[in-house]
Amino acid sequence: MTTPTYKDLLKQRDELAAQIEEARKREVGDAVAKVRTIIAEYELTPDQVFAPQRKRAVDGDARAKVEPKYIDPETQKTWTGRGKPPAWIAGKDRSLFEIKA
Repeated sequence: MTTPTYKDLLKQRDELAAQIEEARKREVGDAVAKVRTIIAEYELTPDQVFAPQRKRAVDGDARAKVEPKYIDPETQKTWTGRGKPPAWIAGKDRSLFEIKA
């Protein structure tokens, strides 16, 4: 039994890649046909089939802005209370820095 050469293995890889792509196309087609049949049979709407998309912030940012909860009375810098606390509030009583509404 001989060991396949590098070129032989590359050829086998290319042949397998073609077979994989062909099988995928065939199976995806079958899957889509099944899904369409089920949707028609049960009269499903897109909202019933797909989860609603999360709404993004108005400005298009992936995260909505959070109002600051704390303010440094000396520099007027603010902090939302999320993430690592800034040096001016770290280890101190946060109630002293709360922004009063």
